[in-house]
Amino acid sequence: MNLINKEFIHNIAPQLDLLNTIGGGIAQAMLRVDKREKGVVIRVAAPSISPENFHVLLNDRNLTVFCEYRHQPDDQLAAPLFNQTLTIPTGLDLERIDAVHEGNELRIRIPYNRDNATKRREIDIKIR
Repeated sequence: MNLINKEFIHNIAPQLDLLNTIGGGIAQAMLRVDKREKGVVIRVAAPSISPENFHVLLNDRNLTVFCEYRHQPDDQLAAPLFNQTLTIPTGLDLERIDAVHEGNELRIRIPYNRDNATKRREIDIKIR
């Protein structure tokens, strides 16, 4: 009898990340910044985190990417899983930032040029 199968591992992984976080650790997310011809792509790989738990906030030139775990979507209590703040350099268009979650990776694309925004807003994440 096989007690540990793929479904069991898939279901237990978020709880293990949560327990790790409560114990003082963080989720094993990996962040990478790639410079491209048309702009910058920030890639966040977080294998056990669902797309609905990601958030991307822009406040002046600070871009914060974070994940939180909620047992149920309407729960008031959330445990932080990952948090990273990056300062966006001049020369990038803050008005045209977009974010896409595909597979197990969040990609935040920031094109070059145009006027830079200084207001705070949350970036919508598209799920494919």
